[in-house]
Amino acid sequence: MKAIIIFLMFFSLFACKQQTSDMTKLQDRIKVLETQVANSYKPGFGESMSSVQVHHAKLWFAGINKNWKLAEFEVHELKEVLETIKKYQKERDESQLIDMMNPTLDSVSYAIINKEVKSFKRSYSLLTTTCNDCHLQTKFEYNIVKTPDMQQFSNQDFSMKP
Repeated sequence: MKAIIIFLMFFSLFACKQQTSDMTKLQDRIKVLETQVANSYKPGFGESMSSVQVHHAKLWFAGINKNWKLAEFEVHELKEVLETIKKYQKERDESQLIDMMNPTLDSVSYAIINKEVKSFKRSYSLLTTTCNDCHLQTKFEYNIVKTPDMQQFSNQDFSMKP
């Protein structure tokens, strides 16, 4: 009986030591993973806004050239960038206002689906105004967005080819 009690005590001590060792390994692994997450790539707000600027311009040229498939693609890209901002920059005050863009993007999409240039121009103008309203509300009023007046992508044909 005494031998059994000694065996159980020894086994209990061994089990505790093993658990402590496993716990230390897990804590070390967590620290490594936390460091990796902290150092992983996260798109910056300005980088995302530069992408918005590109897609905003391309959307204009696609729409006025009646390239509705490209225009639809550019609206999708704009929505994707805005979702990226909400996901990776949620701590910024500016990100809280991103959803104000959705109704205007929906309006542009409606014009694209209906292939109406006049409606497209009107909804695009509203989109641009909404961008500027957001900049005003977030104290970036010096960053003024406008309808592009010249095509800056010389390596892309915005007309719809048959």
